[in-house]
Parts: sequence; structure tokens; C-alpha cells
Amino acid sequence: MRSSKLKPSWFSNLVAHKPGIDEASAAASNTIAARLARAGLISDWDFVLHLPLRYEDETRITPIAELIAGNESQVEAAVVSADVVYRGKRQLRVTVRDDSGQLMLRFLNFYSSQIKQMAVGRRFRIFGLVRGGLAGDEMIHPRMRACSSADPLAKSLTPVYPSPEGVPQSWLRKRIDRALRDIDIDDVLPSVMRARHQLDGLKDSIERLHRPPPDANALALQQRTDPAWRRLMFDELLAQQLALRAAREARADRRAHPLATDGSISSKLRAQLPFSLTGAQQRVWSEIERDLARTQPMHRLLQGDVGSGKTVIAALAAARAIESGLQAALMAPTEILAEQHFRKIAEWLSPIGVQIEWLAGRLTPAAKRAAQDSIASGHAQLIVGTHALIQEAVAFTRLGLAIVDEQHRFGVAQRLALRGGEDGHAPHLLMLSATPIPRTLAMSYLADLDVSVIDELPPGRRPVVTKLISTRRREEVMQRIRADVAAGRQSYWVCPLIESSDVIEAATATETFERIMQMLPDLRIGLLHGQLPPATKTEVMQRFAQRQLDVLVATTVIEVGVDVPNATLMVIEHAERFGLAQLHQLRGRVGRGDDQSFCILLFDEPLSEPARERLRVIYETNDGFEIARRDLMMRGPGEFLGARQSGVPLLRFADLQRDAQLVEQARAAATELLAEDPELARQHVQRWYAASNEFLTA
Repeated sequence: MRSSKLKPSWFSNLVAHKPGIDEASAAASNTIAARLARAGLISDWDFVLHLPLRYEDETRITPIAELIAGNESQVEAAVVSADVVYRGKRQLRVTVRDDSGQLMLRFLNFYSSQIKQMAVGRRFRIFGLVRGGLAGDEMIHPRMRACSSADPLAKSLTPVYPSPEGVPQSWLRKRIDRALRDIDIDDVLPSVMRARHQLDGLKDSIERLHRPPPDANALALQQRTDPAWRRLMFDELLAQQLALRAAREARADRRAHPLATDGSISSKLRAQLPFSLTGAQQRVWSEIERDLARTQPMHRLLQGDVGSGKTVIAALAAARAIESGLQAALMAPTEILAEQHFRKIAEWLSPIGVQIEWLAGRLTPAAKRAAQDSIASGHAQLIVGTHALIQEAVAFTRLGLAIVDEQHRFGVAQRLALRGGEDGHAPHLLMLSATPIPRTLAMSYLADLDVSVIDELPPGRRPVVTKLISTRRREEVMQRIRADVAAGRQSYWVCPLIESSDVIEAATATETFERIMQMLPDLRIGLLHGQLPPATKTEVMQRFAQRQLDVLVATTVIEVGVDVPNATLMVIEHAERFGLAQLHQLRGRVGRGDDQSFCILLFDEPLSEPARERLRVIYETNDGFEIARRDLMMRGPGEFLGARQSGVPLLRFADLQRDAQLVEQARAAATELLAEDPELARQHVQRWYAASNEFLTA
């Protein structure tokens, strides 16, 4: 038996070369090759794993008299007539006939050469969607191929592939056929493992998916329940598990400064906090403390629902780094969120002597240079900011801890830049997320992370009461705002857009601001959106936090980080246009004080079914994990995690909800394969991820 440890050499070789970059540049002059390269289709294996979306049955001929409207069918018939007619728009109408009847073909876009091809008596094989018309059945823009009655029929179902713009299906099919011919589809999985998990052979499965036999169940193939799909899904999940474990193994070989001290600063921080940690916070802090004391860099995700108290845990971790003589950095995706962190953590740490520096893009050049000098000299012990922290001009003295908030909003390269180590040591990494990750998603996408969960809200925090109200009752909402302001409380009014759009007929922040100013002339109304200058955004937010504004009209720039305990009412305009995660995050901006808080979801009628389902979920529960589970079902893992922006490899074939059992089996198989044959594990990962390994170092 070989060692179960994945050698760093194979991992390094795997991520060092990324096929496709040079090839894509070289092929820039070739339009089709360039388009395919941008879609990740370069090597033979890329094409072999480019599987069909659906299938068309050209293995049989259907008599015209037996056609069924709504079905795709193939007929063989001769042209009876072909005429260009004008029915509001110029179109080509072709009548064809077989022994059983006749069929109308219509072409709304055509060339003169096509008219010439439609010679009376010429025979064609015609494939298309049958539609019922006033004059009988018809096909619009069918696929046609001249033939003779002796021409053989296709021996397998015809695959329809996802295709980059400008790449014909016929070209793609030929290229995939060539790849299937040229490549050696060897099965790297041991036969014992295949038998245990009831898996078909890899070559047979791939060929079946590309060239299904005529008797194959087309519905099972399209719905991905055919056993051939199960084999591809298993291999994909196995590759993902192996790759993530390789990433963990590679990180385990790196070294970090152990942050184990007498607690001179962290103890003072806890002593002067105006609250006690919850049991969940205590548990999570113990897990992080153990990680920080090790010589291997921590790589931990801290997740907790909105308002669960992640920031204080981040502050404790930063204090531990500082009392160890190292620097800590906290990076947030927006200036509003970063500044909220800066103010709150400064309120806790500045009184006990910690030097905190603020760094963001809106600083003047002189202020930015001063901050950079403070960081480089080591005078700044904790640095809070936006992506400005990872600019080349920023040089940390000894970065011991990197904290990334709302980590899924950053790309992989951005997260890596903050982790650059000095003196041969990597900083510990703590990632924060207010988006609870469902278990199957964590097993699949976070297999290389340690995960801590704060699953308890601070005592006294009452769930926000959610109301669904039609926009026709807007005046009632205005009356509620008046009553709340009279009682000394504040309100948010959130809109989905900044300015008018012809595509989305939604109220805009600026229009709503003006309308509320007219309807509530005696109240102090503020406006906040992303296009305002940074200094103006900060001023507006400060005025709201200091109770100088009664109502804040805003876009989703307040989605994360804004903490105003006196704000007890959240009105979300056109709530049907928001996603579940956004609605939950926005609702979490209220309910942060002692008073009961409310969230009013204003919606337009009629509602689409997906919008109705989202509003039903957010109305029925305040449980972030349940909301996340439902959100995953609706949106899929890529959108849920921001994976399409961050570089995390998306599952192309497997579905985490449907295939949860397969995820478990793939995890077990990964452990077995690493123990039995690491070289086979390497080959398997190389096959699946050779051209997209950025995530392996994330």
C-alpha cells in the first residue's frame, strides 16, 4: 500500500501549468478556436467531457399523417411547392408531401440560395418541432438535408450540445467525434470501487451519453437519471473531493507563526466588552484559539446568521495576533461595511492601546501614503479596509492574521493576495460569512476548510416580524413610519435600482426619495446609493446612525454591515425582485436593539411563481439555515456561493440536492483512493481540472 499523503510535487505541478491560456492566445486569429477556448474547450478531454443538453431522434422516419403537434419528429418527403409570400413579413413557405399526407414548412429568415434548393420533386429528410396550424401541421425553420430513400438512418440519437455563439452544432459534433476517436478513455477507478458503488465503465458511459442507442430512454438521458450520467457525476464529485484535499495537504506543508500568548490584549478586550459571549461564541472562539496556536496556518470559515456576533470573534482573533507581536488585517468588500467594522472594533480595541489603521480607496493620496507608512513600519497593529489592502504599495511588516468578511464576494486572486506571507510564514486566515452554508454544499465546496458556526443569537434579540403588503397599500406603510418616528424610532426604505430602467419597471431610490419627501414633509429623509461620492455616503450613514435622519432611502448598499439599533422598521420596495439571501440580509439590518422590529415586503401584483415562493419562504422563517437551504434549491450552488465570480469550480453534472448520497459516496471513495493509490488520485484530478485549478490554492 502506498502512502496516503499527497506529495506537494504533484499538487504544485497540477496548479503550475494551466493549459488554455497560451493556446487561446495563439488561436486568436481562428474565430471558432478562440470562441471555444473562451468556453474552456481546448484539449480532447475538454470536448469528451462536453456533454449534450438534450437529444434529437433521427433514427426513425415518422409518416406525416402520424405527426403529433408539440413533438420533435423527422419526416422524409418531397417538395410540392415553394413560394415567397408576404404576410406582414416576407417569408418562404414550402409544402412537402409523403405517401401519407402533406406538411407546411415556414422560413422567416432565408437566402435566395435556399429558394433554389427547394426544387419541386426534390427529396429531403426534415427534422423539427411540429406545430398545429389553421391549414394543418407545420414546422418553422426545420433542419433539412437532401437525401434519397436509400440513405441510411442515424444509428444513435443526435446530441445537441451547449455551443458558444457562432459555433455550429455540426462542427461541434465532428470535433467531439474526433476527440472520442483519438483519446484513450482509460478507467482510473479500481474495479472493486466501481463494483462497490455500482458504477458503469467510464468509456461505455461517455460513449452512451454522446451516442445513445435508438432504444435509449431519451427522457432519462435528458433528466440525467440514466446510469451513464451517474458515473460522470460520481467522477466529478470524486475529482472535486480529491482536489480540495490536495489543497488542504499543500497548505499543511506551509508554516505560520503560532499565536499562543498570555492573552494580555484579548483578556482586556473581553473584560471591557459591554456584553458576555454566548455559548456558541465561546465554542467557536475555543476552536479558533486552538487553530491560532498551531504552526500550520489556520484556514477556517466562521459562519453565522445576521446579528449572531461574528465581529467580536474577529476582534478577539485580531487581538491574539497583536499580543503575539504580529499584525492583523481585516478586509471587507464595501467601504460601508469596512467602515462599520473599523468603528466598532476601534471602539473595543483603541481604549486598550491597540493602534488601528483605516485604508480605503477614497483616502486622499497623502492620507493613503501615511497609512501605508504606518503599516510598513509596524506601527499599525490592526489594519481595516477594502481591497485597497491588497494593492502593491501595501507592505505588511509581519502579517500574522488575515480576516476576510463576506469572503464569497472576493475573487480567488484577491483572497490569495491578502494571504501573502513574510519571512517564510503564511498568515492565519479567518473568513466570515453571514450566509449559512447547507450541509451538502459544505461537504462539496468547503471540504478543504474548517468550519465554525455561531448558531445562537445574543440574549434579548427578538426575531424580526415580517409582513407581506401589496404596493396598493403604500399609504398604510407611510402611516406606520409616521407612528414609529413619533415614538423616537427610525426606518429604512430599500429600493432595487438607483435610476430608471426601461427593462425593469421598478421604483428607483431617487424617485422614492422624492416621493417620500412629498408624502412625509415633516420628517428628515436621507438618500444613500452606490453612485454617491464615498464622503457623501459616509456622511449620510453617520447622520442616520446619530439619529439626525428619520428615514433612510437606500439601495442594497446597506445589505451588509450597517448597524443602527434604533432602526426598527425595514421597508423593501418591489421585494419580489430580490433574491432570498438579499431579503434575509436586508431584514437583518433591523432587530439589532431592544425594541420589536418589523420588515415590510412591498410587492407588485401579479407575482410570478418563483417570486411568490421566495416571499413565502422569507415570510415563514427567520432561520438563516433553512433560508439558505431553500435558496440553494432555487438558485443552485454557483449563484449561491458567488462561485461564478470567485473562481470556485462549479459542478457541471452533479446536483447537490438531488445527489447528496453520491456526495457522501465520493467523499468515502476519495479517502480510499488516497490511501490505496495517490497516483491514480492525481490522474483523476488532472483529467477533470487540468485547465481550471485556481481554486486549489484559494
